[in-house]
Amino acid sequence: MTPVLSTNRFRITASLLLAAFVAAAPAFADHPEGQLPNVDDQGVFNIQLENDLWGGGSDRHYTHGTRISYLTKENPTGFEETVKNKINEWLPDLILPHANRIGFVLGQSIFTPENIAATELQERDRPYAGWMYGGVSLISKWEEGGDYFDNLEINIGVVGPSALGEDTQTFVHRLKEVQLPNGWDNQLNDELGFVLFFERKWRFDSKASFLGLSADFTPNLGMALGNVYTYGAAGGIIRLGIDLPNDYGPPGIKPGLSGSDFFEPSKNFGWYVFSGIEGRVVGRNIFLDGNTFEDSHSVDKKFLVGDLQVGIVITLWESMRLAYTNVFRSREFDGQEGLDQFGSLHFSVRW
Repeated sequence: MTPVLSTNRFRITASLLLAAFVAAAPAFADHPEGQLPNVDDQGVFNIQLENDLWGGGSDRHYTHGTRISYLTKENPTGFEETVKNKINEWLPDLILPHANRIGFVLGQSIFTPENIAATELQERDRPYAGWMYGGVSLISKWEEGGDYFDNLEINIGVVGPSALGEDTQTFVHRLKEVQLPNGWDNQLNDELGFVLFFERKWRFDSKASFLGLSADFTPNLGMALGNVYTYGAAGGIIRLGIDLPNDYGPPGIKPGLSGSDFFEPSKNFGWYVFSGIEGRVVGRNIFLDGNTFEDSHSVDKKFLVGDLQVGIVITLWESMRLAYTNVFRSREFDGQEGLDQFGSLHFSVRW
């Protein structure tokens, strides 16, 4: 990679990030006084890191993900309310009629073949690829005839060298003094990426308790539509613990089973353990199918993919949430040896 090309890619990526942060900046402003009663008047900041070397995995395939988000209070005002109302104007009346929060997202995901020491193209293994994106989400939590949670999220970004996957992985591997990735010259080409996610969850609380523990079960249905991902999904999560906060499990980086960016604990300390499962019917995965509009490295993907996850969540001082999740993912393409495994660390704070 020449210095000129590297500089241009950095400028393109920096411009995308700057634009996303400028759009999200008003969400961090102070909240006005006099909120409506029984309405959550605090936003939530989230940061999540996923890596295949945590939890007993190996350095391959989906190798790292970073996701940073800010979710507003319920019934936001000012800039946040304006954005939410504009998005609602574009949506059919049947989609998220109860939307009461808006979120802003920045993220990066990195994918590599198993042998990162090789410089030549590994035709039978998945391509090198990076995905950097910004996004906006609408959240709806409502209780008309049940306990429902809807999440509509739009991600726009870039797949390819401008996503800085090579730069990020090389920098981290140098810091850790481990094998440097040598095959990034074979990565997918630059392509504008778009994906629309929608998910609905239903929560069923258990009326029984054992040793002060309570439990709930939350099934979900979801979909993704775009040139990055297209799939349909179904799954669920079971939780058991003390003072289950008013969330739907910890967030996850898509694709995969995800909870909610917001949480509303009622005590200074709480915890729960959880287990979840999700299956997906995959129509498109650019990180396996390759570039959309030009030839690139690709592999034959599996049309059915499943995730199993287990983890623990701790809430502190009614304002912090800490979570660890271990994810086991089934084979995603023909010729893949064994399932993949990665860990996820999550931190949330309310203010």
